[in-house]
Formats: sequence, structure tokens, C-alpha cells
Amino acid sequence: MAKAIHHTWYRVALARKDAPALIVAAEGAHLGEAIAAAEAHGKSYAIAADLAETTPLGDAIGKCEVVVLGDDTDNTPDFAWPLGVLPQLGKAVAGKRGYVERPDAKLFVLEAQTDREHLVDLFLGIVERLPAADNLEVRVLDHFEGAGVTNVWLTSRVNAKQIIRFLDDHDVDVIGNGHLEVSVYVRAHKGTLRLTEHKTIVWLAEERALEADVKKWLGELAVPRVEELVTVNATSHFHYRPAKSRDRKKLGEELFRQRLRVVATVGREGAAGRDTAGRDTAGRDTDG
Repeated sequence: MAKAIHHTWYRVALARKDAPALIVAAEGAHLGEAIAAAEAHGKSYAIAADLAETTPLGDAIGKCEVVVLGDDTDNTPDFAWPLGVLPQLGKAVAGKRGYVERPDAKLFVLEAQTDREHLVDLFLGIVERLPAADNLEVRVLDHFEGAGVTNVWLTSRVNAKQIIRFLDDHDVDVIGNGHLEVSVYVRAHKGTLRLTEHKTIVWLAEERALEADVKKWLGELAVPRVEELVTVNATSHFHYRPAKSRDRKKLGEELFRQRLRVVATVGREGAAGRDTAGRDTAGRDTDG
């Protein structure tokens, strides 16, 4: 006998041109499903979400996926956050495209943010421009389905073309999943290009040999330098996987088929900055 799938109701804010955002209640087996249903209903993109405090339809669960609740009264800023993350409704910040240099005592760090439409092109565009790319790491984080452990998957020695082909074929499962971090290692320059769990792109290096190049690439990909970069991590937020993506088990099976191997498994006690509730130390939501 098949196990019943539990659905949860969420409130989702949908952007509207020249009008306050529309708040709908949507249900799904996980947040990504609810967001997809809400966006299909409103023919727009989600800008914030939260758990619904009550079931909008009372005993009618399952008879309707989306219920219109009315105009947004929280003045949620309009920004198309990349797939995988959304600020909590009522606590959203004004996101924008741009990059900054982050202070670090040992590393040169640039962090960039773009919107949903341009994230894949930005990440793959930088990988394509790198002088070399040696390995791809996919870090399946502890808050994915509340597993409590982080699995670190790594390729053998590869090149940029192979990495781009893999990421292009698995963009929804890997780039769009807010429970993953993806890193490309550039050993000759002691550098790492990382797509973080908050869907920002970070260049970290022990040297500044590629500084001018990385800044030039960001400019070519229409990401300007800004004075301040506000990311979703600046406020309470949710991480989710897209509606049509694989769950944790099936994703692991696919990574294995693609010849990645688990090189480390880290329990929650080894995941710095996370408490037993699956939230970061600032109390922000990290699971959807």
C-alpha cells in the first residue's frame, strides 16, 4: 500500500506590476511544489513565503491547490530571488544584482548576486571563462529533508567543458536546489568558484592573480560592482527544492550515476553554525 503524501499549506507573495504583491495560500508536498502552484496560478514569480497559520479551506484539503488571500500589506520588495531560496513573508529585504569584495584575513573573496532568470547563465558563464577547472563538488546539506548530515560528493579530475555539461543537464536538480552548495576547484590559482546555498556566487582564492579577470567577467555578464550587497541570508528565509527536482535519495542515485562519489559525510554537530532545529545561528529558516 502506497504511503500517503503529506501536504502543507504556505502563504506566498507574488509580484505584480504597479500594484502590491498578491498573497495566495498554496499547498504542496514541499515548499517548492507550493511555490510552483502559486506562480502558475498568479502567472508571476514568488518574492516571499511563509507557513500558513491555518488551513484556508478547512476540511477541503486536497480540493484546491491555491486560494487567493488578498493584497500584500507588508510592502514586500520586488526581487526575483533565484530558485531555491525565498525570504520569509513580512521580513523580506530588497535584493538586487551586483557584486562586492568581502573582507577576509586570508582570502580574496568576491560575492555576486543575480536574479532567477540569470543565475544559471552567470554561474556557467564564469566557469566557461576560468583558465582551468579541475574538480566539481556537490555538497548536499544537512537541512535537505532534515537529514541531519551533509554529504560531500566529488568528481574525479575533470575539465570546464565536462563541468558545464553536467551542470547544464542538471540545472534544476543542482543549481536550483537551495539545499545544495556547488564548488568548482581551480587548483593552479588556489581558487574556488562556489554557488552557495543562498544562491550567491563566490570567488575565493589564496592569491589575487585572477582578480582583474573575475571582475571583468562579472561586468561582461551584466553584474555591476555595488557598495552594498544584501542577500537573502540577511533575513529570515526558506531553502527549498524546485517542484520538478529529485528528492535527496534520487539525487544521490543520479550523482552516483554521473560518477561523483561521496568523499565525506558530516553530522550536524560538525556543521558549523547550525543548531539542532536545522536553522543557522541567527535563527533563520533553512528548510522548506
